[in-house]
Amino acid sequence: MHLDELFPPIEPYETGELFVGDGQRVYWEQSGNPDGRPVVFLHGGPGGGTSSWHRRFFDPSVYRIILLDQRGCGRSTPHASDPAADLRFNTTWHLVADLELLRKNLGISRWQVFGGSWGSALALAYAQAHPHAVSELVLRGIFTLRRHELEWFYEGGAEAIFPDLWADFQREIPVLERSRMIEAYHRRLFDPDPAVHVPAAVAWTRWEASTVSVRPDPEQIAKAVAPASATAFARIENHYFIHGGWLREGQLIAGVDAIRHIPTVIVQGRHDVCTPMMTAWDLHQAWPEAEFVVVDDAGHSASEPGIARALRAATDRFARED
Repeated sequence: MHLDELFPPIEPYETGELFVGDGQRVYWEQSGNPDGRPVVFLHGGPGGGTSSWHRRFFDPSVYRIILLDQRGCGRSTPHASDPAADLRFNTTWHLVADLELLRKNLGISRWQVFGGSWGSALALAYAQAHPHAVSELVLRGIFTLRRHELEWFYEGGAEAIFPDLWADFQREIPVLERSRMIEAYHRRLFDPDPAVHVPAAVAWTRWEASTVSVRPDPEQIAKAVAPASATAFARIENHYFIHGGWLREGQLIAGVDAIRHIPTVIVQGRHDVCTPMMTAWDLHQAWPEAEFVVVDDAGHSASEPGIARALRAATDRFARED
């Protein structure tokens, strides 16, 4: 992973657990300037969790940087890899409520919301529900869980670009079930037998981890497919996709009127296979007031140099504004 475009590594000055109800505890942390401009980082997946390098998109002398692991993943508990974990209490709207509870508990009136991939969907959902609480939006790799977005990546569209990796993804599923891959994986991911759900989780996660960058990163792929993290990631993603994110079809793009006034930068890799540019373009057409940045030599990952450079430019620009 090459992160030369970002700020140097830093450590948090405060960490905690937010008791959000339903037996869930959400990990959060703060780093940077305690008196600085608040920004909350929303990770992808859903189920991806945060990493230390996610703090580095923000100037630590200017920003009060808040990271959290969404329900069921990262350092939040119960972890979705636990067979006893109940995902009924893990939906888009639970996460939106968690964000608002965290904002209030931290005494923040408004914060910048920074989200990529699934994090862009959650950022849009949160901002449309609580526009008064958002000072700016920085969105990357736009994903809104419309049916054709899910079908492109999980039902065979992306096979046109990665036929070899798709063959590996299909191999876990019998031929007669391959017409509905998300549903077929759902049955396996939620099978109580680790001999069934762990290989399915690893295959699901490897497919995504191997396609996020123009140049795949073997180290990041190996980290992603570790059984516990892969199980949580795959289960939570699949759970959200089966339910369409608990969103009406096209809801997040149709709802831009509620947030049209919020200063926003949209960053999209031209060669993004996971969340292809069609969705970012549709959002741009509905919301021309938002700045739209296309990175021509990048795919999906926020760690690709062009994407990282564009994201840092966005946060630096907002840091200079009153």
